[in-house]
Amino acid sequence: MAIERKRKTRLADYGLQSERLLWPTKGPIAKGPGVFEREVESLEDALGLSTLAKAVAWAQTKSMWPDTFGLACCAIEMMSIVSSRYDIARFGMEAFRSSPRQADLLIVSGRVVHKMAAPLRQVYDQMLEPKWVIAMGACASSGGMFNNYTVLQGVDKIVPVDIHVPGCPPRPEALIEGIIRLHEKVQAGVPPAYDIRGVAS
Repeated sequence: MAIERKRKTRLADYGLQSERLLWPTKGPIAKGPGVFEREVESLEDALGLSTLAKAVAWAQTKSMWPDTFGLACCAIEMMSIVSSRYDIARFGMEAFRSSPRQADLLIVSGRVVHKMAAPLRQVYDQMLEPKWVIAMGACASSGGMFNNYTVLQGVDKIVPVDIHVPGCPPRPEALIEGIIRLHEKVQAGVPPAYDIRGVAS
């Protein structure tokens, strides 16, 4: 015999404890649903119930502004995500900022030489908080094929990285996949990498 599960349809079923919802529904002192409750009963299924923290995280993912920091061949792939073919505007991210003070996402695309490490860190320090970093490509993630004294062996040695996108160079689809994974982390409540590492300096 299959047991039929009753779907939650009222706010009282979600645990809302208010005087109106705690009135008895059976017995001599039972009071039926009021006019307002009858009117909004069908709306409760149509409304999305959430918390303020989840709403803020959702808004952050829909308004990330990337900083323009292209260093090598990966930058060409990064530039193409704003074209009509890939259309990063659907995520609210088409406005690449030229000033780090107006950006909260740093996409490091390409190899970082030791001479460029200090300017990269300066750009990162001037960004707004909360801020995130995507290391795009093998060079930014691990130095890539340039295992020598000039190239930094991973940008995570100078800035905390949230997402690594593999490839040499990765296609625009791979970068969009990394952005989607970053959005999932933010919506799940995972703090930025600088909070996880415990250093905001």
